[in-house]
Amino acid sequence: MIRVGLVGVGFMGWIHYLAYQKVRSMKLAAVSSRDPKRLKGDWRGIKGNFGPPGEKIDLSGVAGYSTYDELLADDSIDMVDLCLPPAIHAEYTIKAFEAGKHVLVEKPIAVSVADAKKMVKASQKTGKMLLTAHSLPFFPEYSFALKAARSGKYGKVLGGSFKRMISDPTWVDGFWDAEKVGGPMVDLQIHDSHWIRLLFGMPTAVTSQGRMRGGVVEYVSSQFEFEDKSLVVNLNAGVIDQPSRSFAHGFEIHFEEATMLFDFCVIDDQPVLSMPLTVIPKKGKSKQPKLAGGDPVEAFIAEMKEAASSIESGTPSEILSGEVAADALLLCYKQTEAVVKGRKMKV
Repeated sequence: MIRVGLVGVGFMGWIHYLAYQKVRSMKLAAVSSRDPKRLKGDWRGIKGNFGPPGEKIDLSGVAGYSTYDELLADDSIDMVDLCLPPAIHAEYTIKAFEAGKHVLVEKPIAVSVADAKKMVKASQKTGKMLLTAHSLPFFPEYSFALKAARSGKYGKVLGGSFKRMISDPTWVDGFWDAEKVGGPMVDLQIHDSHWIRLLFGMPTAVTSQGRMRGGVVEYVSSQFEFEDKSLVVNLNAGVIDQPSRSFAHGFEIHFEEATMLFDFCVIDDQPVLSMPLTVIPKKGKSKQPKLAGGDPVEAFIAEMKEAASSIESGTPSEILSGEVAADALLLCYKQTEAVVKGRKMKV
């Protein structure tokens, strides 16, 4: 049984709490928060863009710590789950490693590439696992596509088009601050940079065109290059002033033997599945695979199970790998650099 210390009780902390209730190999053993109400189980008022709102919960049997150092001093904790602002991920992760804990850190791994590299190096030095909570590959449509690519079910992956858009996230404190959150590239588009890294490997170069807001890219269109010159991969992502369409994502992935389509958005606070996951084979009629789940929290349950499996086996999964997460962050900054400089950037 892996005993977990949850640090930070906000929206993601609440979602992670819900997931731990469904993972037998993990036990939420401690919570750290500066808010005394949260330590007593009053999580009402927590609300995000998916999942149920926070509620009053029973934390009997769960240790409560008002400081991070107190939690780290608890020798019974095996893994620290950091649901904190990304600007302090590196500091808190390295302290956890030094205290002998494995770390699951929310995405993005960090705000700066330098901090991400420090985290990876500290993990290697201490022998403690760095797991980065990139949840997208655990959502049913993305999980299906990744498994298809890994198995070769539809032949070689030839490329794809990916998209991710939100309206202005006024609910995120410091979203447009390049040093605090990192803006749309680091907080939002990193999902797809990570996804592209998983599917196709690390790009060798990127060409991007975009709009800036202050010191960060607001919206970007990117074309990626790889050692395999036959791969054709592009991405459109960012923030658009469109309050009635608060979220949209999707993909079209090309395989040798099929094309895979998916498109989802939220319009006027209602989910709109304009293209369910659909496989169009080279021969024959299209198919819509039956997918498990539907509740977004189930993706986080799968994520926690993957984290547990990584710790138990001693080998981090590629999806949660700190090295892959650091690569994704680097890709975000290379795209930003390409927009600012107006030319192709080598990766």
